[in-house]
Amino acid sequence: MSGHSKWASIKHKKGKEDARRGKVFTKIMREITVAARMAGGDPNMNPRLRTAIGSAKSAQMPKENIDRAIKKGTGELEGATYEEFTLEGYGPAGVALLVEVMTDNRNRAVAEIRHLLDRHNGKMGEVGCVSWMFDQRGLLVVEKTAADENLVMEVALEAGADDVKDSGSVFEVLTNAADFEKVKGAFDGKGIAYTLAEISRYPQTTVTLTGKNAESMLKLMEVLEDADDVQNVYANFDISEKEMEKLTA
Repeated sequence: MSGHSKWASIKHKKGKEDARRGKVFTKIMREITVAARMAGGDPNMNPRLRTAIGSAKSAQMPKENIDRAIKKGTGELEGATYEEFTLEGYGPAGVALLVEVMTDNRNRAVAEIRHLLDRHNGKMGEVGCVSWMFDQRGLLVVEKTAADENLVMEVALEAGADDVKDSGSVFEVLTNAADFEKVKGAFDGKGIAYTLAEISRYPQTTVTLTGKNAESMLKLMEVLEDADDVQNVYANFDISEKEMEKLTA
């Protein structure tokens, strides 16, 4: 199971705590605002906005928050102007890291992320140093308790998914970015629940971590994603189910 997917599953389990702190809502509202600014406030004509609104609903964000974020993006309400960029670097044991940033102050964001990497056995890299290791893919994560493998495989492939991977306690359904909404809709239509559905950066290869390196990597993921200016963190680590249970017990 890829690092981002595994980390996302952990976040899903503690999502209510994050929502109480307001971190999840803040990040999703920024994404909605930027998506609306770039391609308009109609989700039927704006796939990025449609995906962001889906994330908002999954996080149980109130409709008025969603509407306000859209209006900030379309200029109907006053709001901050956010800049998007991606930072690249390395975590423990040479794990590749992509950090997607959305901020109203680039210098502050870069300085904070560099500081977090330095403190947690990571380091900032040059532009292009690791981005080539990741492909943009649609990703749905389905827990094995939600549906059996034959059903997941049938629904995914009939809807145009590229692959279904057995990743321990979950299935990872991979699509190309253009087919993501169609595949997601097929799972919704069959009533198959998923713990994650997003356009993601999926690693071509992974680095297996154990012990202190695994523990350090999870801590680094936590502090990076907790940073106000960070939207997403992608990494190419892999940790076995047994090791993960030990670390998250």
